[in-house]
Amino acid sequence: MALGRSRSRERGIDYWPGFVDALSTLLLVFVFLLSVFVLAQFFLTQEMSGKDTALQRLQAQIRELTNLLALERANNDDAESEVGKLRSSLALLEQERDRLRTELGAAPADTSAEAQARNAELTRQLGQQQDAVAQALAQVDLLNQQIAALRRQMAALEEALQASEQKDKESQAKLADMGRRLNLALAQRVQELTRFRSEFFGRLRAILGDRPDIRIVGDRFVFQSEVFFDPGAAALRPESVPALDKLADAIKGLEAEIPADLPWVLRVDGHTDNRPISTPQFPSNWELSAARAIAVVQYLVSRGVQPVHLVAAGFGEYQPIDPADTDEARARNRRIELKLTER
Repeated sequence: MALGRSRSRERGIDYWPGFVDALSTLLLVFVFLLSVFVLAQFFLTQEMSGKDTALQRLQAQIRELTNLLALERANNDDAESEVGKLRSSLALLEQERDRLRTELGAAPADTSAEAQARNAELTRQLGQQQDAVAQALAQVDLLNQQIAALRRQMAALEEALQASEQKDKESQAKLADMGRRLNLALAQRVQELTRFRSEFFGRLRAILGDRPDIRIVGDRFVFQSEVFFDPGAAALRPESVPALDKLADAIKGLEAEIPADLPWVLRVDGHTDNRPISTPQFPSNWELSAARAIAVVQYLVSRGVQPVHLVAAGFGEYQPIDPADTDEARARNRRIELKLTER
């Protein structure tokens, strides 16, 4: 009866650590998903930054071309104004020439030489004005060609800017879709691993039986250290070999069932009580807990379990499941835990 009550007390205490472990697993999954989201946001920000830089460069080129176009238009207006002045001056000179010719025809013979000289001077000035007008017209034509070229460049830049904006929108849509598909894939992987964990623990429970020194707490199998080790030692007891052989068979069966693309490991955690230890072999509980975990892992590897699916971790006395300062609590804290988790 006393043994039954003791087992009832132990099983009653197991719920809270299991709940904590389940919350820890959910928190780790959430942190992992959040990290993936932050990473995706980082790459999105980097790509957006590159797009913004390209857009700013295109906009700067457009502003520069716009300024050049305005300058060319101003030069064109000035040239056209100069051409107008030259044309007005040319018209006046032609009028003056026509007037002198009329006067020359009506003037006496003794003044014809003076009139001819003046006519020649006006003709020369008229030729100069005509040359200036031709040069101005050529300059106006050149300016018109430059303005047309600038307009073509601006149209090409506007088209490139629109194409860049469209590509940027498509990239954002692709990134958003990739994020959704990644989150869905991660959720599916977590569900698959959870299913295999449940099947694995169910198989272990069936293999090992209902033993008081082996129990399930949350998402991990818990073995009391005395199942495998003598006090203060890290060498496996011969009595532990059958249980470890069954465990190795279960893990090998799990390796055959879990898809190769699902990254998983069985983490073997060593824990001690809070009694200090200081021996030449184990200067502290850190070394003792790690050595025990390594011993279990090495034995499983010797039984054919793939090393890539095993992890050994030592926690010393710093992760107790029963904080009470009693011999019973310390016995519960001396344990080996098995946890199926993501790599």
